[in-house]
Amino acid sequence: MQSPIEIIPENMRQIERSAGMYALKVGLFGIGLEAYWAQFDGLQARLEGYLSELAQKMKRPGVEIVNIGMVDTPEKAMHAGHQFRQADVDLIFLYVTTYALSSTVLPVVRRAKVPVIVLNLAPEPAIDYAWFNKLGDRTRMTGEWLAYCSACPVPEIASVFKRSNIPFYQVTGLLRNDPAAWTEIDDWIEAARVVNIMAHNRLGVMGNYYGGMLDIYSNLTLHSATFGGHIEMIEVDQLSALRKDVADDEIQQRITEFQAVFDVQPDCTHAELERAARTSVALDRLVHELQLGSLAYYYKGSGNPCNEDTMSSVILGNSLLTARGVPVAGEYEVKNVQAMKIMDSFGVGGSFTEYYAMDFQDDVVLMGHDGPGHIAIAEGKTKVRPLYVYHGKVGNGLSVEMSVKHGPVTLLSVVETVDGKIQLLMAEAESVPGPILEIGNTNSRYRFSIGARQFVESWNSHGPAHHCAIGVGHSAAKIRKLGALLNVDVIQVC
Repeated sequence: MQSPIEIIPENMRQIERSAGMYALKVGLFGIGLEAYWAQFDGLQARLEGYLSELAQKMKRPGVEIVNIGMVDTPEKAMHAGHQFRQADVDLIFLYVTTYALSSTVLPVVRRAKVPVIVLNLAPEPAIDYAWFNKLGDRTRMTGEWLAYCSACPVPEIASVFKRSNIPFYQVTGLLRNDPAAWTEIDDWIEAARVVNIMAHNRLGVMGNYYGGMLDIYSNLTLHSATFGGHIEMIEVDQLSALRKDVADDEIQQRITEFQAVFDVQPDCTHAELERAARTSVALDRLVHELQLGSLAYYYKGSGNPCNEDTMSSVILGNSLLTARGVPVAGEYEVKNVQAMKIMDSFGVGGSFTEYYAMDFQDDVVLMGHDGPGHIAIAEGKTKVRPLYVYHGKVGNGLSVEMSVKHGPVTLLSVVETVDGKIQLLMAEAESVPGPILEIGNTNSRYRFSIGARQFVESWNSHGPAHHCAIGVGHSAAKIRKLGALLNVDVIQVC
């Protein structure tokens, strides 16, 4: 995802440094059988070479691979479990190199107490049978076969995990030249990285709920228990106080940034741009002071001109924050800002949206929202337009008008169920060109493989709030893995 915003303010760099304190740690170990090494010359070195190759291919920026090598005895397994726990790994990849006893696996995973992915990866697509059968030395032949028999102990390991009530997941394929297997491995690492981000995220909630919008009311304890992180309660007065201290030169610098980032329409007055710029700078300071990674807000207060001025000028600043990795959701929609943070952490955006209308002629659903948009995933440059009323809410000021980039997209909703659980509801779709409502809001046209009519009925049947987050690309495979790691149900409509 390419963002139109290239200059990252110092407060954003501080957030990145803070997040780096808790970088994702991926545990990796291989298993074998110690009795083999003396019997089959070169087998141990060969399998350890495969493990090193795997560890090298898993390396990526921001992820620490904790590779503790080959575990081939129950004693080493016990020690490995302690090593992983001391290293504070977030998940473990178990590489099955050859036959191994399940007693070399259970102590590791039981002690580490993190999700485990079983890698059943053969070194080559097949044994060269003709060459193999001409070796003539049955001991050498057995050693050669053992280098290919990673599939052999997987049922044993699976049985023990099942009987021990330990969740596990599998990747089956080739160590080399297998895009399908490596997409799975990459997706697991990405999902774990997002779980890690959410676990350390600081979510701000500022203001109050939009009164009467019962579907958006959230159980904050449930969100803390499910995703982790911290939820910071913020008064609008704190933002208003910061706003008073913004200097004139800072305002002018931010207006220059607005002009570069947005397509500011001619009917936007300089006075409104100055108001928005002042609030934008104050928002950056608020995010810095509270070390926020996301924010949900709404404020209906009246009678305090200072707060009214603040809250009617937040949209441009909140759109900049959203594009810089601090997603901001209006209407105090905690569930949806969590969905937005998930999508943004996957690097695919996550723009705040709801149904606008259905176009039965073109079989698409029009979706968008007033308030901030994820301008880093916009189709073209985001327009800035003045609004004189906020769709039945108190407020006026500058707003953004954009469509999500044309092409594949994924919708994600964080749902609270009647039995007090979190679910992830998702759908894959296409953002398609065509006429939109030029009303100063984010709005796009989405086409679904099951058709607009069936999508709407299927989506609604699962009881989400009326908001969702939309990101570019098809991300269902990663979101399913995210749900598995969070131990929450995932529902895919299409």
